[in-house]
Amino acid sequence: MTTTQPQEQLALSAPIDTPALVLDLDAVERNIDRMQTYCNNHDLDFRPHVKTHKLPEIAQLQLSAGAVGVTCQKLGEAAVMAKAGITDLLISFPLVGELKLQRLVELTEHARVSTVGDSALVARAISDALASKGRTVGFLVECDTGLGRAGVQTPNEAAALAEFVNGLPGLRFDGFMTHPTVMASGPWLLAAKSEAERRRVRVAKVSGGGTPTAYQTHLVKVITELRAGTYVFGDRACIANETVRLEDCAVRVAATVVSRPTRDRAILDAGSKALTTDPAYGASLDGHGLIVEYPDAEITALSEEHGHVDVSACERQPEIGELVTVIPNHVCACMNLYDEVLVHRHGRPEARWPVAARGKSQ
Repeated sequence: MTTTQPQEQLALSAPIDTPALVLDLDAVERNIDRMQTYCNNHDLDFRPHVKTHKLPEIAQLQLSAGAVGVTCQKLGEAAVMAKAGITDLLISFPLVGELKLQRLVELTEHARVSTVGDSALVARAISDALASKGRTVGFLVECDTGLGRAGVQTPNEAAALAEFVNGLPGLRFDGFMTHPTVMASGPWLLAAKSEAERRRVRVAKVSGGGTPTAYQTHLVKVITELRAGTYVFGDRACIANETVRLEDCAVRVAATVVSRPTRDRAILDAGSKALTTDPAYGASLDGHGLIVEYPDAEITALSEEHGHVDVSACERQPEIGELVTVIPNHVCACMNLYDEVLVHRHGRPEARWPVAARGKSQ
């Protein structure tokens, strides 16, 4: 295990009941400023992804810093943002089914909306739903440039779908989208753009995404817009890939040591219902999070309400009743476990924000 220097314990000026999600607003603002400055310096539009924070308050900070709009993964998230007065929304997930298309039409009453797809079937259905109501949305062709998830498979397919979309009522072809942005994305997307333009289809935007590769986006010259979400909070994976420093990880799970059944084991009151079981994606790390005050400890297992911690490698070991803070492996999933987040600056609580887009899986 890699040893990390222990950090000072979170010292809140008011009692906190655990487990709880705590958010350092100063760290959030540092992360927002760093990413927006990067985009400004490289002439990239920035459209942050709200699936990480799920908080209209954070989205407003991102927009105030210079973001052109926000990205949502689901209609439910987009509806929450629109209700909060955020009106430039990209839904980066294919919308399939009559009920979703009805909700999309309703959303266009309150916001300027764009969406994505990788098939003529999806595009046609959205077109029919929107055109019948006299509405229009932007449409980005989703491109698989290496992840092996959704997306058209070749640049020629991308250009052909772009041409098809360009002729549909109710749709405005906006460009291409991929995730994540990697160096191989560049030639792929450039070929798609060139072929679309050969077909006399204007490509206004090429949108790339992903926090792990965000700060290399300028090297992929064809990209005009960056989408990133995790950067705003950071997590254990971000520390490993060096996109967010440990001290800038803004969200932590506060937990209490409730048992020391053996010399080598401690039990926290934060189990699988408080900490995500996701791994730290892209990093070869063991355990279910980093205990900031005890970096040599390992959260080896999660019961529903119990966090099982191996403290055998710790020079100083935690005591019953001690408050500790955990940086989750994957903060996006962790945020979805809580109804509210305690916002603080320098340990002084400022507010309790409801996680407004929590559980918006539809």
